[in-house]
Amino acid sequence: MSDGDRGPARTLADGVRLPTTVRWLLAKVMGAVFVLWAVATLIFFGIRLIPGDPAEAILGGPGSQASPEALEQVRRDYGLDQPLLVQYFTQLGRLLQGDLGDSYSLRMPVAELLGNQLPGTLLLSALALLVAWLLALGLAGWSTLNGKAAAVVASGLEIAAAAVPHFWLASILILLFSNTLGWLPPVSTNSADGLVLPVLALALPLAGFLGQVMRESMLNAMTSPFALSARARGEGETGVLFRHALRHAALPGIALSGWAFGSLLSGAVVVESIFARPGLGRTLLNAVTLRDIPLVTGVALVSALAYVVVMAASDVAERAADPRLRAA
Repeated sequence: MSDGDRGPARTLADGVRLPTTVRWLLAKVMGAVFVLWAVATLIFFGIRLIPGDPAEAILGGPGSQASPEALEQVRRDYGLDQPLLVQYFTQLGRLLQGDLGDSYSLRMPVAELLGNQLPGTLLLSALALLVAWLLALGLAGWSTLNGKAAAVVASGLEIAAAAVPHFWLASILILLFSNTLGWLPPVSTNSADGLVLPVLALALPLAGFLGQVMRESMLNAMTSPFALSARARGEGETGVLFRHALRHAALPGIALSGWAFGSLLSGAVVVESIFARPGLGRTLLNAVTLRDIPLVTGVALVSALAYVVVMAASDVAERAADPRLRAA
């Protein structure tokens, strides 16, 4: 069989690269493994820089007044008396087996705790990403169709929204919609209205950033040759926007969605604490305060894995929306 007949699926023994899809999947898997290893390593060594004794954290913190004998017994039981590198490789070995350990402070398996807290944070982040997308696209489309004055107003709103810290915005939303108007609860509840303020607190800063990127891309698309050709065929400005420019404007937003989701997960630490909402954010904050090493590591690894998955999904969506990437 000639080389031309073998096609793209020739064996590695022939020195030929794997098919594009397989190479892409392998790259994503290897990237995910590297990210998880890096997160586990940084958490392991970083949390040990925090002043305090992990053995005291296991026994209830410095206020527990544990005896030296009890502290020494805990160090032996948890391997804390071993050299740091031995502890590090022991933890890596457990993580490779899928064992996240037990929480020092809550005395529960970390996997069970994460299973209880993860859905709430994922729901909050997904809704915030959706709202941010809708706001960014809506503002970009409105400013594009209404001239320079609208573009100036939209640009000012986007810059202001992108610069607002989550904790300040959350406080303002509570003062306005809860204390002054009384429309929404100041803390998160199990009902839908309890999600509105946390979602807005996360979505508005992200919408400002995405809006700047999408509006610039939409303006470029409206002056491109395919838009001029559509106008020559009698297409109105609204039709050109929704049928042609909108897809091109969405491409930068799709490319940034993975990063955006990661920023929402980090912002959830603040937002969930302010609105007293259960989730990974509050869990992580409490775990760091209590030096709960297994729980901190578990939350960080799950967050990193969610980020990697969303990044891969955004790559797939970007390739589906842009034929040029598929051709490349």
